[in-house]
Amino acid sequence: MKYKILGRTGVRISELCLGAMTFGEDWGAGIGASKEESRKMFDAFLKAGGNFIDTANLYTHGTSESFLGDFMQGQRERIVLATKYTNSFPTGDPNSSGNHRKNLVQSLDASLKRLKTDYIDLYWVHAWDFMSSTEEVMRALDAAVRSGKVLYVGISDAPAWVVAKANTIAELRGWAPFVGLQIEYSLAERTCERELLPMAKDFDLTVAAWGPLNGGTLTGKYLQSNVETDARYTADLVKSMHRPSERKDNIVREVLRIAKEVGCTPSQVAISWLRQTSSNIVPILGAKRLSQLEDNLASLDVKLSETHMNSLQAVSSIEMGFPHDFFDNDMARMVIYAGMRDLIEV
Repeated sequence: MKYKILGRTGVRISELCLGAMTFGEDWGAGIGASKEESRKMFDAFLKAGGNFIDTANLYTHGTSESFLGDFMQGQRERIVLATKYTNSFPTGDPNSSGNHRKNLVQSLDASLKRLKTDYIDLYWVHAWDFMSSTEEVMRALDAAVRSGKVLYVGISDAPAWVVAKANTIAELRGWAPFVGLQIEYSLAERTCERELLPMAKDFDLTVAAWGPLNGGTLTGKYLQSNVETDARYTADLVKSMHRPSERKDNIVREVLRIAKEVGCTPSQVAISWLRQTSSNIVPILGAKRLSQLEDNLASLDVKLSETHMNSLQAVSSIEMGFPHDFFDNDMARMVIYAGMRDLIEV
């Protein structure tokens, strides 16, 4: 395991992140892992050199945080712990969710208790609610940092313009800025390349990518040609937020072909592609069994060739749309740079 710097902080995080959304069986049989299996995955991740672990107050109704609180005893200092606030299942209380200060304060204190710690290394806004003002959210997060309960803050599942506005306000007012961005990103879901990834690069944000296997799609188990032979297909697909398509099938077939050629698993190909796309991306590994996590960790030993990367790029590429396509237009390039773009070094 190698390490990356979290945003501009100087904190060293492992190049893979352990996602703990599956820790606990509160969401039903087959969806999560028992405490014993969760502990095995936690130990295996640390043994492999991992130190970056991600959870949320919502996950398995708080059980995920409670499990981690038990597992971390005696080794809290070595772990870069991330959790989130914002979301809540229906409670009858309208303030039990949202980005506002009241929910932040209450959620943070509850998470600290479950995690059995007095501080969170990285506290994520789980999703943008489009109701709380940007100033309130950033001021409340800054107060949490100044209190010592939170060291750094990040944001998940939000438009690029929201993140850019928030960090600009934080910089101007001397508040704690976002140092990380959490987004869905995989070979099957690349629309974040239009605005979110360029924004993250410009603000030096570390990108934690959830869904690197697109809900299992990239393993091949949802390949439409397998529908008749895979009795689990319909039931599994109901649980998944991802749906099959001709484009996804083409991507999966190419992943399977490369996996066979390289001598690794499809999951390892998908994760390796993600790791090799940019130096600021950290895939979040989510597994229900130790064997799955071990397979994902083994992606560290897989290095895709330039030919493989180009092949995956070709089969999974998306239309960038305006204004990206406009800037690639020959006429636009000519007039923007007076016909001298190729002579200008940047």
